[in-house]
Amino acid sequence: MRIFIPAGALVTAVTASLLLAPSAFATPKGDNGTVKIHDAKTGEELRRNEPKVCSFYLDAFGFDATQKVQWHIEAWANNDLDKGETVKTGAFALDGSGHGRTADMTLPDGQYKLFWNFEGENGKAKHKVFKTDCEPGKPGEEPTKPGEEPTKPGEEPTKPGEEPTKPGEEPTATPSATPSAPGGEQPSATPSASESTPAGAPATQGGDSGNLAETGSSAPVGMMAAVAVALAAAGGFLVMRRRKAQQH
Repeated sequence: MRIFIPAGALVTAVTASLLLAPSAFATPKGDNGTVKIHDAKTGEELRRNEPKVCSFYLDAFGFDATQKVQWHIEAWANNDLDKGETVKTGAFALDGSGHGRTADMTLPDGQYKLFWNFEGENGKAKHKVFKTDCEPGKPGEEPTKPGEEPTKPGEEPTKPGEEPTKPGEEPTATPSATPSAPGGEQPSATPSASESTPAGAPATQGGDSGNLAETGSSAPVGMMAAVAVALAAAGGFLVMRRRKAQQH
């Protein structure tokens, strides 16, 4: 019996050391969680880190129940801010399973660093370096206004109140000011000389010379001048004859 007592004690000591060894190397309470950077479209149940995002949130897993967290984000590189400048801060309590997430947030394009502090931590704050990069619109594409349909390639945008042209159809020309005459004839813009002057009316101007037209024949004018000369001569003869008669 004396031989088996030391053996039993040895087995007991080995068993106890094996049971207590894991607790000696276990993670200290409070430091057993992890935090991830998630794209806003990524489900919070996925435990993966996404170091390049646009709109994002912080997602925590495996911490102690109802553990309180304080976090902040600092500018790190490739942005307009000085390195180490705080750009976002926040605080909240995790749920009963040690899980929690922040609201969605955005930052200007650049590189940043997350510092995650929590209640009861024994080491340094957990941290993550990530980059924000929001893709702009496609080159050469203009954003459409609300209620406006985007134009197709090669199609000109329609003006307000104007119906869009169909493919292969030429846009209609501006309507003419004067309607066309029946039969497809266009009315002349300026009436002809024969249409503008009434029939039988005397012409106001002659040909190309521009002189006034004669109002009558030149023969009566000559006859009237001769009669006037004859009357003047007769009058003078009578006057002289009368003077001579008075002298006698």
